[in-house]
Amino acid sequence: MQTKIENIGGLIIDMDGVLWHGNNALPGLSEFFALLRSVKLPFVLATNNASLTQTQYIDKLASMSVEVSADEVLTSSMATARYLKENLPDDKKRVFVIGEAGLRHPLEEQGFSLTDLIDLKPTHPDESVDWADVVVSGLDRKLTWDKLATATLNLNHGALFYATNADSSLPTERGEVMGNGGVLAALTSVTGKAPRVIGKPEPILYQQAFEILGTEKHNTIAIGDRLNTDILGAVNAGIRSLMVLTGVSTASEVDDLDYGPDWILPDLPAITAALEASLK
Repeated sequence: MQTKIENIGGLIIDMDGVLWHGNNALPGLSEFFALLRSVKLPFVLATNNASLTQTQYIDKLASMSVEVSADEVLTSSMATARYLKENLPDDKKRVFVIGEAGLRHPLEEQGFSLTDLIDLKPTHPDESVDWADVVVSGLDRKLTWDKLATATLNLNHGALFYATNADSSLPTERGEVMGNGGVLAALTSVTGKAPRVIGKPEPILYQQAFEILGTEKHNTIAIGDRLNTDILGAVNAGIRSLMVLTGVSTASEVDDLDYGPDWILPDLPAITAALEASLK
């Protein structure tokens, strides 16, 4: 029996594990986006992965023969930079970043100044230190002990602690690898400070996506592969969700939780077929 999805005004779509694994597009990617364009269904690609810039995600999709515009891509880094801009006082502008260009660029675009690594072996003990007001952590594939040490020193010195996401793992072509959650666990263990998380499962990323889409909770649907981020985030944001089984979570895991998706489908072709049938 064909899955029926009622009242679809817009989609908030995860990327890793939904559209691709690493640099490999998942089957049905082109057909999925072709349908969205043909029926003029608005969407925002909203990812917890903070490593790439908006432009890099656009280029990655282009390499897979899918064209998207800048206002159709929202990363947890972009959401974090916007949240900090809107919520921190003007005297909290110095940020130490654990992360890549995908996090550094949005923070700079929002007017924040990025601090450097702290010299752990100063020539003179009373040398001035480049202290940060805020530490922000995102996925960093060039993570070093010096970065962790500098983050620790800043946090112990009173810096505020934020995270783009708390994903424990990241799907790749060879399987799951450690995500930003591992870094957060290490820093929390050392400093006793837990970060304010901006990405899923917190509702902030979805709330910003609503504004871009111009939709309401009742007609917006989140599509994701991970129960404890994509699906729980949808629950926290008060919207319906569809879980696809090409990523991290399995259908059997839903039975052990007190929340779950509204629909579960095996892959992108199944989602395309369900949308096509529902939008006729």
